[in-house]
Amino acid sequence: MFKDLNPILHSQLRLAVMSLLISVKEAEFTFIREKTNASAGNLSVQIQKLKDAGYIEVTKQFNNNYPQTICKITKMGIKSFEEYVLSLQTYLGKG
Repeated sequence: MFKDLNPILHSQLRLAVMSLLISVKEAEFTFIREKTNASAGNLSVQIQKLKDAGYIEVTKQFNNNYPQTICKITKMGIKSFEEYVLSLQTYLGKG
């Protein structure tokens, strides 16, 4: 039987953000934007959705008078991502 896919993670951009953060644990907004090739506005909306779900923490600070946004994956985010991957594997016949 197929497992339900997490609707928060089943979005191309949110999945890309989570995939990046799984490998680096935390990253600056600009790094994520460059790697995903997303617009700043769209990325901001998707990051907010991940934050609201408790999957990432967002810290806003200043670095040499420039605003800096740091995104960090949470334990809940790691667990949810791992569960998403396992669910997806059932669709590929590997679960």
